Amino acid sequence: MDFGIVLQTDPPARDVVEGLRAAEDCGFRYGWTFDSCVLWQEPFVIYSQVLAATRDLVIGPMVTNPSTRDWSVTASLFATLNDMFGNRTVCGIGRGDSARRVIGQKPASLATLGEAMHVIKELAEGREVEHHGTPVQIPWVRNGKLEIWMAAYGPRALKMVGEQADGFILQTADVDIARWTIGSVREAAVAAGRDPSSITMCVAAPAYVGTDLAHQREQLRWFGGMVGNHVADLVARYGDSGAVPKALTDYIKDREGYDYSHHGKAGNRSTDFVPDSIVDRFCLVGPESAHIERLQELKEIGVDNFALYLMHDEKDKTRDAYGSSIISAV
Repeated sequence: MDFGIVLQTDPPARDVVEGLRAAEDCGFRYGWTFDSCVLWQEPFVIYSQVLAATRDLVIGPMVTNPSTRDWSVTASLFATLNDMFGNRTVCGIGRGDSARRVIGQKPASLATLGEAMHVIKELAEGREVEHHGTPVQIPWVRNGKLEIWMAAYGPRALKMVGEQADGFILQTADVDIARWTIGSVREAAVAAGRDPSSITMCVAAPAYVGTDLAHQREQLRWFGGMVGNHVADLVARYGDSGAVPKALTDYIKDREGYDYSHHGKAGNRSTDFVPDSIVDRFCLVGPESAHIERLQELKEIGVDNFALYLMHDEKDKTRDAYGSSIISAV
């Protein structure tokens, strides 16, 4: 199993660069950031500095979307970084949440997302593709390589991952949900004539190493609220039974709204509806042994990559615990 760190691009940017450089020194192979350029700083500017400060770290957004930038711009950003630093980027992408909603826009449709993934990959890897009804090719790309990892929860999105994406991003460490979603992706891949083992399965979730469970839960409750935004969309589309597991849908019944000004931050009052049981299931809390046990469970059901959201008050301690013992144990 490979490991990554997910940060927000809060200023100053040098702290993001240093945080991901330190993560590589601890044994993390991937460095991720949020991509919501109103709430945080523009990530692609910072990626260039991160890549220059690291040796082999693979960098990307967790996650971008089809609507913030024209697809040609997104492709060129990745291709430029790859040309400068040797194919060390990965494109995590979804329909869009905070980046869209804070500017009064809805997430993109799945159809738009699917088309965007195709165009971005083709352009970033130097092939000609039709974009806005016009044949387009980036002429300076040489030996470009860009994997597209798609974030998904619902049945239609999981099917698209299996049919098209190079990787699957599941933003929760719940083992039952991971088993169901990974199984759905694999089934779709087989039906599309693809090798399911070629798709990287990535679980992304907060982790906090320590013994004060009550404090850890309060620090990570924000994550249940963030996931709840996506689940609310699923419930609106599929209802609260049948197509989507109750493990995802039941806990949002008391959700009343969401304040994006506190998105991804401890103490977000919009996440008071999230019970302790969901924090324990969706996140990794407790001592090192508890993290190792959960990661082993995820590994056994096919998770290839764990991306650790590092947004709480003991970031360095948790990162160092992973570097000193957890990563090697898993």
